[in-house]
Amino acid sequence: MTDKDNPTAGVARASGETVAEILSQDRRKAPAPLLESRYEFLGDADIPFTRYTSREFFQSEIDRLWNRTWQWACRQEHLQEVGDTWVYEVGPYSVIVVRSGEDTIQAFLNSCTHRGTKLFAREGSGYSGGFTCPFHGWSWHLDGTIDNIPARWDFPHVCDSGHNLQPVRCEQWGGFIFINMDPQARPLLEYLDVLPDHFQHFPLERRRIRLHVQKILPANWKAAQEAFMEAYHNFETHNSPNGANAQYDIFGKYVSRFIHNIGNYSVDALEDYPGDKWRNPPLTENEILQILSAYGLEHEEVPAGETARSVAAEDLRHRLGKKWGLDLSGISDSLMLDSIEYHLFPNMFFFPGINIPMVYRFRPNGDDVDCSIFDLMILEPLGDGETHPEPPDPVRVEIEQSYTEVEELGWLGHVYDEDTSNLQMQQEGFKTSRKPGLTLGNYQEARIRRVHMTLDDFMAGEGGAAEDYSGE
Repeated sequence: MTDKDNPTAGVARASGETVAEILSQDRRKAPAPLLESRYEFLGDADIPFTRYTSREFFQSEIDRLWNRTWQWACRQEHLQEVGDTWVYEVGPYSVIVVRSGEDTIQAFLNSCTHRGTKLFAREGSGYSGGFTCPFHGWSWHLDGTIDNIPARWDFPHVCDSGHNLQPVRCEQWGGFIFINMDPQARPLLEYLDVLPDHFQHFPLERRRIRLHVQKILPANWKAAQEAFMEAYHNFETHNSPNGANAQYDIFGKYVSRFIHNIGNYSVDALEDYPGDKWRNPPLTENEILQILSAYGLEHEEVPAGETARSVAAEDLRHRLGKKWGLDLSGISDSLMLDSIEYHLFPNMFFFPGINIPMVYRFRPNGDDVDCSIFDLMILEPLGDGETHPEPPDPVRVEIEQSYTEVEELGWLGHVYDEDTSNLQMQQEGFKTSRKPGLTLGNYQEARIRRVHMTLDDFMAGEGGAAEDYSGE
C-alpha cells in the first residue's frame, strides 16, 4: 500500500516547538543554511528485508553501485608529501590514492597490469617513490606511467601506454579526497548538490583529524548507516528526550540532512512517547544543564533570564576557543551544540558542528552481506595559522569490542555502543520475520527511503528507469 496521491501524506509533525522556532530564539543566530527546511513525501511502501540479506542484491550493489559512485577515500592531510599514498577498499575493489606531485593527487586501481596482483596488500597509509609489483617486479612511476618491465625482451607485444596503471576519477572537496571508478561519472561538484554552498559557512578543510576509529559491525552496510539517519531511536536506545522534534530535509537524490537541538526538550513533543520520565514534571533549566554536563561544562547553574542551551553554548565557546586558539565568539548556538548531520549518497555523513564534529562512512566488509565497516572520524577546527599535523592511524575495533575501549572517545564511547547495540538483532530479525519488509515513518525516516530510491537508480543504470524498490 502507498499513499503518494494523498495531499496530506507526510505533513504530520510532532507537537511542540520546531527546530526553526528554537533556532530563532538562540542568543547567537544560526547561519542561513540551517534555517532552510526542505522535505518531500516520498511514499510509504515497505522496504523489502531482502535488500539487506540477499546475496544477489548485495552482488548487484558490487556490480552497479560501488564501482560507479563517488566516495571519500581519505583526507588531504593523509597525502602531505610527494609519494604519500592511501589505499582505499570497498567490497572487492581497491584503489591507490597518491600525491604524485606537489600540487597533484591521482588515483589508480590497485592492480598490476601484468597479471593483476595487488600492489599494496591492505588499506591504509604509506609512502613510495614509485610502485612495484611484489610478484614479478613490474614497476610504475608515481603518475602511473610504466617504468620498468623485467625481461622486456619477452614482451614485444606490450605497448607501454596500454600498461600504465588504470586511472580512477579523483577530485577534492572540504579537505576530503573522493574517488569514483566510473570513467564517465559526473563531476563531483554536481554530485555534491547543496553541500559546497552550505559548507562555506563551516569549512571542513580547516579541520584536522583528532581521532579515527574503524569498527566492524554485524549488519549490512545500509542497516548500519540507517541507525544514524534518524533521531527517532533516541528515546528508547539512548534513554534520552533529545531529538523528539528533529527536522529532516531532503535536498535531492544525493543529499539529505537532519538537525536535532541539544538542550531544548519540548514537553509537548514528548507526549508522543511512553512514560513520564522526561515530562512530568517538565525538566527545569538547571536539570537540562546537568544533562549537558557530559560536555565538561564549567557552569553548574543557569542564571536568571538565561537558558541551559545558551549557557552551554557560551561555556563551550570559551573553553574550546581557548583550547584551540580560536575566536569562537561569533559561532551560533546551534553550531556549538546541535547534532547537524548531512548525508551524501551512498554512505557518507558530514557534521558541521563544533562540539559534535564527526564524519562517518559505512561500507561492505569484503563480500559479507551481513557485515560492514564503520569509519568514525572526529574533526577538530585548526587554530588560526595552524597547518595540518600528521593524521593519526585508525584505531581498529572488532565486532565483540566496546567503543569504551577507545579512551580518546570519552563519554561518546558509551553512546556509540548504544547506537550499534541493536544491529545484530536487527540483521537476524530481517531473516526470521514473516513480514516481508520494514515500515518507515513518513517524516522521521524519509532520509532512509531516499537512499533506497537513489540506490535503485544505480541498480538500473543511473538515469534509467529504476526498479520497484517498494516490494509491491
